[in-house]
Amino acid sequence: MSSTVRRAGLAVAAAALVLAGAAYGVTRSTVANAATQLTGTQLVADMGAGWNLGNQLEASVNSVPGETAWGNPVITQALIDRVKASGFKTIRIPVSYLGKIGAGPNYTVDAAWLNRIQEVVNYAYNSGLYVLINMHGDGFKSVNGSWLICDASDQTTVKAKYQKVWQQVATKFAGYNDHLIFESMNEEFDGQYGNPTQPCYSNIVSYNQIFVDTVRRTGGTNASRWLLIPGWNTNIEYTTGNYGFSLPTDTYRASSIPSGEQRLMISVHYYDPWDFTGQEDGNITQWGAAATNPAKKSTWGQEDYLDQTMKKMRDTFVAKGYPFFVGEYGAIDKTSADPANNTYRANFAKAVVSTAKKYGGATAYWDNGYNGQYGFGLFNRSSNTVTQQGIITAVITAAGGTSTSSPPVSPSPSRTSSSPSPSSSGPGGTGACRIVNAVSAWNTGLTNNITITNAGSTAINGWQLVFTLPSGQTITGGWSATYSPASGTVTATNVSYNGSLPAGGSTTIGYQATHTGNAAAPTGFKLNGASCS
Repeated sequence: MSSTVRRAGLAVAAAALVLAGAAYGVTRSTVANAATQLTGTQLVADMGAGWNLGNQLEASVNSVPGETAWGNPVITQALIDRVKASGFKTIRIPVSYLGKIGAGPNYTVDAAWLNRIQEVVNYAYNSGLYVLINMHGDGFKSVNGSWLICDASDQTTVKAKYQKVWQQVATKFAGYNDHLIFESMNEEFDGQYGNPTQPCYSNIVSYNQIFVDTVRRTGGTNASRWLLIPGWNTNIEYTTGNYGFSLPTDTYRASSIPSGEQRLMISVHYYDPWDFTGQEDGNITQWGAAATNPAKKSTWGQEDYLDQTMKKMRDTFVAKGYPFFVGEYGAIDKTSADPANNTYRANFAKAVVSTAKKYGGATAYWDNGYNGQYGFGLFNRSSNTVTQQGIITAVITAAGGTSTSSPPVSPSPSRTSSSPSPSSSGPGGTGACRIVNAVSAWNTGLTNNITITNAGSTAINGWQLVFTLPSGQTITGGWSATYSPASGTVTATNVSYNGSLPAGGSTTIGYQATHTGNAAAPTGFKLNGASCS
């Protein structure tokens, strides 16, 4: 996504912010354990659902990158833990270098900045997630200090600088296994929307070749690492069509890679139709077959268009052994204009993920950290809590993962404000309900997903689950139920979509909590008054 669009909607204007420029140190060790090399098909399946860290390491003021420069808080391990606990298996981390690059001919990248990038990568990598890092804002003409410009006159200097920066980044991470993927650049084009121009596209192709050669020659795992290659503006049509894209040769890859396998992926983004996904007005708020108001639905870019577009990626690349990665997709929040908008945002996300998966691709949702009108946020990065569980559920389940609730498929009131269904029957007898806790804890916080199973012989229509939190724990946010009070003996009450539990049926609810050292699971579960096993 372009920096202009990405920055729009952030609560604090970048021009008014002062860059927090302190040097960062590495606090977590690098994991360099070997990992089994996967084929393209296996890799895409294993990457599962992906999420973007967004602007954090891309943001800049006066050409100096800084993670708080556009209004987001400092990145923490707790945030990444929360993202993982929500079911995501891959995190894309956009990175800008800009003024952190020294003068030629060495173009030395500031060591403190490289260390901070490594520290953030480690948050995810050491947790077992796939991580993608790229060169992001350096190619946007709208960004002060940008230099990776495909129609700049001095391409010799541009290419030398590009090569030196990637050499340093690749060397920094040479010992990481193939859960780390490098992406050469982001949305690189001449800044003019329309058909690609030459020789600008030729220079983009050259950048990709320099990237592949440079990374491979640094050795270590880089010789066989999966590398992500974009075409013109990461646009699917301009990458699959006859506009000038060509794959780089992979001359220097490790000899251990079977000759019939690739180690290159194709990078694309998907924001069609833009009047629904990104245009900041309240006119087009619905998408897909479930839309109820034609006046609020775009005239193009629906399920059939999505399918045709993703199929081009399969036919052009996947069929030849090159998987693809939709590194960005999503839709902004227009609930201020249409309360049902989140339903369609979730339906759109589900469709993108499932269609990409159908045709051999993986995906990463674009989250710019901003919640509210026109924001893409799925999480509150200050409290490390979920803000859009419906969209998360849609993404995780479409990717084949396990989610905490079912995605919306038709317009409905906001789940967080739904009233519980009345209870008409409950499980009878001790042991008529079963509980499974799944606690994920960090320094002073935790998440717990609770699976409730009706082990009785009759259906439950409306339920309340009572349990006791360990001392020192306080619930700060929850999903798929309402919780009261926040500590001590808590009552979780069903919401509108999960109040009915047939005999043998299950539902999963969850919450995030703080703790003072005891991150144990709650105890004493009772469902509608009956003790659970």
